[in-house]
Amino acid sequence: MVCFCPFKRGCGVKRLLSEDSILLDLKGTTKEAIIGEMIDFLAAAGKLKDRDAAFAAVWEREQKMSTGMQHGIAIPHGKTETVDKLVTALAIKKDGVDFDSMDGKPSHIFVMTVAPVNRTGPHIQFLSEVSQALNDPERRERILAASTPTDVLDALSA
Repeated sequence: MVCFCPFKRGCGVKRLLSEDSILLDLKGTTKEAIIGEMIDFLAAAGKLKDRDAAFAAVWEREQKMSTGMQHGIAIPHGKTETVDKLVTALAIKKDGVDFDSMDGKPSHIFVMTVAPVNRTGPHIQFLSEVSQALNDPERRERILAASTPTDVLDALSA
């Protein structure tokens, strides 16, 4: 596999996203429901110490300014003292959800990060790498067509 990571330390996306952090079929139909579902997914995987604090951090950030980008992508994120390291998830909602995106279109691919309050570097690096990867229309199509988490990981590293 070829890594698209522009950083010398290795590919953060491949290091931080794994099969157990990819959700293929979000059920939520609102911004708040999508964020809650992704937080619940991370909590169920044992990646969050405090589900409610993580939700509050991401929701509070979302209220300040939407993380809906363009091309069907949203990157909800937040910082909390209840995680020791960067926690990530990628989720798909094929029907899309209004996420107040820059281009006014529904979001279909959601990448969430929950980061420690006192560590900025890994959070910024990961968001940069994900944004770069998802800027490729073919890669986005492959992610949306994925039927397994492995398919998503393969699309990200293609």
